[in-house]
Amino acid sequence: MWQLNLQSSDTLLREIGAAIVGNIDDDGYLVASVDEIASLGGWDVTDVERALDHVQRFDPIGVGARDLQECLLLQLRHLGLTGTPAEVLVRDCLRLLQNHRIPELAKQLGIEPEEIKAHIELIKHLDPKPGSRYTPTESQYVIPDVYIIKTEEGYRAVLNEEGLPQLRISPVYRRLLDKGGEASDETRAYVKDKFRSALWLLKSVDQRQKTIIKVATSIIHFQHTFLDSGIEHLRPLVLRDVANDIGMHESTVSRVVNNKYMHTPQGVYEMKYFFHSGISSTFGESVSSVTIKQRIKKIVEGEDPRRPLSDSKIMNILQKEGLDLARRTIAKYREELRIPTSNQRKVLY
Repeated sequence: MWQLNLQSSDTLLREIGAAIVGNIDDDGYLVASVDEIASLGGWDVTDVERALDHVQRFDPIGVGARDLQECLLLQLRHLGLTGTPAEVLVRDCLRLLQNHRIPELAKQLGIEPEEIKAHIELIKHLDPKPGSRYTPTESQYVIPDVYIIKTEEGYRAVLNEEGLPQLRISPVYRRLLDKGGEASDETRAYVKDKFRSALWLLKSVDQRQKTIIKVATSIIHFQHTFLDSGIEHLRPLVLRDVANDIGMHESTVSRVVNNKYMHTPQGVYEMKYFFHSGISSTFGESVSSVTIKQRIKKIVEGEDPRRPLSDSKIMNILQKEGLDLARRTIAKYREELRIPTSNQRKVLY
């Protein structure tokens, strides 16, 4: 807005520019179409496009773009690279560029692959989110609700009560009930009702704390090998298992673990993290889906860069280890881990 007021004397341009600025998100992108902005003030579309072009020349360069392609083109224009192969790559070949298809790009532009790489290197230095550096991001600190402590007898769950006030009922209200005649019947009935509500609240808070400890202790019982040896030894676990173990309903366990964190010898984890489906191995035991994802990640990290492993080959490796998974399951887990396909990895290598 400061740049708009500084650089614009045209009243109409300022009005439309203010509407455009108001629709720019934290990353610097315009989240409303030209038609939507035009309808806000009954302006002509041509005037909106003129105002948008004006805003797109502000700092940071690339601000006001409607998509990634326009954002990069605005930055190339600012650098004086209009008409260069770098602009052609962004304007006409963005999909190939994103997939690093260098041979195809070289053929399409009629230049050598080495030159294509030089232009790609330039494009890499452009900012895909020009507004993000001006957006203050607050660090979200996780305070564990439960600490898992190792003792001589084994692991023990301890509730983190630091910072929690000790709730109690003020003795003033207790005296009001005890004095009898000094207070009217209406006052005593009112205080008695509130006293019961306060007691119920205190008992509920205490019950909640006890339930958290019960669930944490049950998780220790099922996942002690994970606590000893790490993620590769995480066991399959469902809410029903813990619910049956502590004699409570699944919905109660689900509410208890929601947004709760445990500090373990292996790090801080959300309590929900310990609940995962399992896949039976040929050795007669179930293996957690998290453990399988970790194994897939390690297989990919150790592959030959010249010959990346396909999903079928990863499936065969896991089958030899006793894990009988379908290829589509491997592909699903790979995508959840944000690992590209073998062809994409080959280009990236």
